[in-house]
Amino acid sequence: MIQSEEEAQVYCASRVGAGTMERMERFTGLLLEENSRQNLVANGTLPEVWRRHIADSVQLLDHVPRETPVWLDLGSGAGFPGLIIAMARPDAHVVLVESRKLRAEWLERVSSALGIGNVEVIAKRLEAVGAVGASAISARAFAPLTKLFSISRRFSTQETFWVLPKGRSAPQELSEQSPAVQKMFHVEPSLTDPSAGIIIGRGVPEVR
Repeated sequence: MIQSEEEAQVYCASRVGAGTMERMERFTGLLLEENSRQNLVANGTLPEVWRRHIADSVQLLDHVPRETPVWLDLGSGAGFPGLIIAMARPDAHVVLVESRKLRAEWLERVSSALGIGNVEVIAKRLEAVGAVGASAISARAFAPLTKLFSISRRFSTQETFWVLPKGRSAPQELSEQSPAVQKMFHVEPSLTDPSAGIIIGRGVPEVR
């Protein structure tokens, strides 16, 4: 379990190179600056930005093969986890879907400032997004699981990995799904919060 900022930085450094760590450091500075203009993340989480946001995103990489060509992140907001994934996996094409104009502009701006060239920002509601053949799909605090599957299963194939940080509600949300979905997915404990879970699975989820 990651319990401090120092442990979070050590964890991240064990999974990405020095250049990526430097870029993530620059990103945290830009995030702090932007958060004074728009509420990207809760102010109370900023003193623990590495544990609460950076490492919380990096841990998702442990559940997806390194050779993942297209990663789709839904409701990217401040860039968690999508922008962090893009920094950590420069060979992947990472698509960030964010319908809120100011946040989409932030994602574009910070990607450009940090030279993250493998990011595509789509500033639309998910229902209006065209076909994206995703190898992996992530969504952090985006929508209840039933709705999430309903509006995003069209982006998945039998080979698509799902990594869905769900906080404390993870077991309950999964238990509400069909038996078929419950066989496809499981809950992994979060490394950054002992009370939180990540719903992990592969394939095209059934929708009731």
